[in-house]
Amino acid sequence: MLTRWDPFTEMSRLQDELFRSSFAPRGAAATRSTFSPAVDVFEDADAIFVQAELPGLKLEEISVGVENDVLTFSGERKSEREEGHYLRERWVGAFSRSFKLPRTVDVEKIEATLKDGILTVRLPKRENVKARRIEVKS
Repeated sequence: MLTRWDPFTEMSRLQDELFRSSFAPRGAAATRSTFSPAVDVFEDADAIFVQAELPGLKLEEISVGVENDVLTFSGERKSEREEGHYLRERWVGAFSRSFKLPRTVDVEKIEATLKDGILTVRLPKRENVKARRIEVKS
């Protein structure tokens, strides 16, 4: 059986579907399991740096540690309001990131700072593994 296609009915159906999916409540478990803060890793002659975006978090909400040559930082952002959300795009819940450290890192001298929502972990290189220039003789 053939039916006549009505573009206005189809547009109305699509608008309804879009509206429902935009304002549908998101499960807390799904939000918590999918968040992973954006990270940059770079180095200079003296250290390796790991920077993570953690906007809105305070020092007491973040944990940084090293165990078995693995750097791990974790934390949790708690919801300011539990009820009455129509749309929530900012992440809420726990997160954790881990990185295997190279042997060149001096784990006893690692430093971490939090400024303007950016966590910076400085991983200093050991003195005996820093690059040095070797003079070539003839």
